[in-house]
Amino acid sequence: MDMQEATFTVTLCDYPGLSEQERNKAEARYARVLERQLGGAEQVTQTLSLVQRLEDTPPEEVSEDAKQAFTRWMKAARAAAEAGMQGLGEGECSFFEVRRWRH
Repeated sequence: MDMQEATFTVTLCDYPGLSEQERNKAEARYARVLERQLGGAEQVTQTLSLVQRLEDTPPEEVSEDAKQAFTRWMKAARAAAEAGMQGLGEGECSFFEVRRWRH
């Protein structure tokens, strides 16, 4: 059976003047912490998918499990962003974008 493995990418956006090497290191730090916080790459993609679906769901239709998953995602994303930005200095408008992809 040919199964595609879902995974994710991290991109540091809106941080001008950063070398590609520094950017890659920051993105890798972010990804590592996100995986550690959520329990691995598969859990990152599953939680990201759930969070994206919640954007279009009316609040009254969101389950308790989904709310808890969203809270875990936000906590993990904050910790990952802190780790990703470590040593880079001020990046007022910068942010990390996480996307799912298949290979």
